[in-house]
Amino acid sequence: MTDSKAEPKVPEAREKNASGADARELVTAKGTTSIADHVVAKIAGMAAREVGGVHSMGGGAARAFGAMRDRIPGATTSGTAARGVSVEVGERQTAADIDLVIEYGVSIPDLAAAVRRNVITAVERMTGLEVTEVNITIDDIYLPDDEVDDGGSEPRVQ
Repeated sequence: MTDSKAEPKVPEAREKNASGADARELVTAKGTTSIADHVVAKIAGMAAREVGGVHSMGGGAARAFGAMRDRIPGATTSGTAARGVSVEVGERQTAADIDLVIEYGVSIPDLAAAVRRNVITAVERMTGLEVTEVNITIDDIYLPDDEVDDGGSEPRVQ
C-alpha cells in the first residue's frame, strides 16, 4: 500500500467585482480584451430603461436631436440605446453618467437606487468591469399632459 499524500489543489484567488464576475479575465498573460466605451454605454442605457418609472433618456438637446433623427426615413437608430449615457472605461473599471426623464409620481431616490443597481449588475455581469460609480441626473419629469397633439382632437378656436 503506497502512502500518497497529494497536496490539495487550492484554487487561485481572483479579483471579483460586485456582481461576482471575474475582472481579471480581461487582462491575462495571453492578451488583453478591450471594451469600447459605446458598448458599455449601450449596456448601461438598456439596463436603465428596464427600470419602471424611467420615461426616456437624455437631456433636452439629446432628446430633440433624437426625435428629429427618428423622423428621417432610413435613419439608423443605433445611438438610441446609449442616448443619455456617457461612460469612461479603463482596463478593469468603468464609471457612468446617466441622464433620465422620469414619470410623474415616482420616488426619485428609489428610482435612482434601482437604476444604479440595475446598471451596475448588467455592466459588471456582461463586461467583467468593476463599476466604480453611476451618477444619475434627472433632467425632466414626464407628465401625461406633455403628449404632443397629433391633430386628432378638434381645435379650440374655429
